[in-house]
Amino acid sequence: MKSPGSILPQSPVGSSPAAPPVRDQQPPVELIDESPVQGAIRRLGEFAADMRDADQRTAWIIIALLSAMLVYSYWPGLLNAKSSWSNPQYSHGWLVPLCSVALLFWWRRRVEAVTPAARLAGLGLLAGSFLVRLACAHYSIVTIDMYTFVPAIVGVFLMAGGWPMLRWAWAPLAALIFMYPLPDEATRYLLGPLQTLATIVSSYALQTVGLDAYREGNQIILGDAHVLGVVDACSGLRMLTIFMWLSLMLVLVWNGEWWENLIIFASSIPIALIVNSTRITLTGVMYTINPVWAEKLFHDWAGYFMMPMALGLLFLEQALLSKLVVAEYTAPAVVLGNSGPTGPMQKRPETNPRSGGVFSVVPRPDSGREMG
Repeated sequence: MKSPGSILPQSPVGSSPAAPPVRDQQPPVELIDESPVQGAIRRLGEFAADMRDADQRTAWIIIALLSAMLVYSYWPGLLNAKSSWSNPQYSHGWLVPLCSVALLFWWRRRVEAVTPAARLAGLGLLAGSFLVRLACAHYSIVTIDMYTFVPAIVGVFLMAGGWPMLRWAWAPLAALIFMYPLPDEATRYLLGPLQTLATIVSSYALQTVGLDAYREGNQIILGDAHVLGVVDACSGLRMLTIFMWLSLMLVLVWNGEWWENLIIFASSIPIALIVNSTRITLTGVMYTINPVWAEKLFHDWAGYFMMPMALGLLFLEQALLSKLVVAEYTAPAVVLGNSGPTGPMQKRPETNPRSGGVFSVVPRPDSGREMG
């Protein structure tokens, strides 16, 4: 009695099975590894070549002219932002526009056709920004008036380049918000709770290591001789504002999944607070050993170690995320009926194709894959 037909197709003994049909197989992607200097030279050449195209040239001329008009219109607010950069809390402000321009240059793509809906949306962003400016001028709200520069410049890019341009340009443009100071009301509301939190955490940490320490308001009493005051400068707000921007830059240049980027950026807040509390705790320990060295550590040296420590924790978190979660680069072939396998095991390219990677491996121009 013959057995029912097997699901798997049979092949003669001693003969190799026929090659399975390949469905929608993509051409192989040839990748090149380039240094930042080589990448910058390549992108300059691509931009120069694009400028020979009338449509490309017109779009970028419109962006340049409208951006220049915005800068002129917002010049008083930009000068106010520049004056705040002398405050140590916002000393990173001058780096923000430079990094955003560098990312825009690195991620630039050819301008595609712009739909009427995109132009209307960009015009709406510009109009909305100016309406908010009028309201801020009426009620003398200086900080919010400065902030409206960000949606206005986003509107310029959307109106001139459409939705495809907005997809790669929105993140560097949105990062410009970090070049502005926090509103005075936000600073007042944040300083008190951050001071209290830093004092409580540091007091518990000092008690945990066996020191005689207790908290009185925003002061830590060490034994009977030393009083460690957690003043406004020790609240961690300065560390928080700078480190959040650095975390955002790391997220933008790292080829991570969206949820990994979200975790990295959100963790910048607890990491900044942990590093600040560690600084206060170490200073308290030093007070019990050598008060003179404690003063040096607290006021002069600790600031130089806080940022490297925080960045080290962030890179450690990034490494752990890459080890804990491994993406499935291959999928098993599915066998159904007598049609044979649907295709060979496909391997995903080594690099993430999203445009965010700054130092990533990029495809050759003749590989058939779009370059970011």
